[in-house]
Amino acid sequence: MTYTQLGLLAIALTLVVDLWILRTRLISRRLFWVSYSIIVVFQLLTNGALTGFSIVRYSGDAIIGSTSPVDSPPSFIGDGRLVFAPVEDLMFGFALVLLTLSMWIWLGRKGIQRSPVAGPPIWRKPD
Repeated sequence: MTYTQLGLLAIALTLVVDLWILRTRLISRRLFWVSYSIIVVFQLLTNGALTGFSIVRYSGDAIIGSTSPVDSPPSFIGDGRLVFAPVEDLMFGFALVLLTLSMWIWLGRKGIQRSPVAGPPIWRKPD
């Protein structure tokens, strides 16, 4: 599988989890999209730094639209990239954020949370 196919599969599976398995329906909420827009800015900065300085390299055969060889520096925008990073990184980032928030909401609805809500752990004394 290519990086593109894996990214699309990650989005599809995460949407299934959000909409039909956990039924949190986060993608239909404005708050999710506002939160995601803040997160994606920092994702682009981080991915841009890692790929712009060639700390992370991608094969042109595995990502969308890339025709440049691995040894050449990535383009800032274009050639299947946005802020040096492949567009597929945005797919994985979206899937990661959506899945994490969906699980968080679902677990919160189930009442599975730490007690007390804040502060250091409470160590119980043996009886």
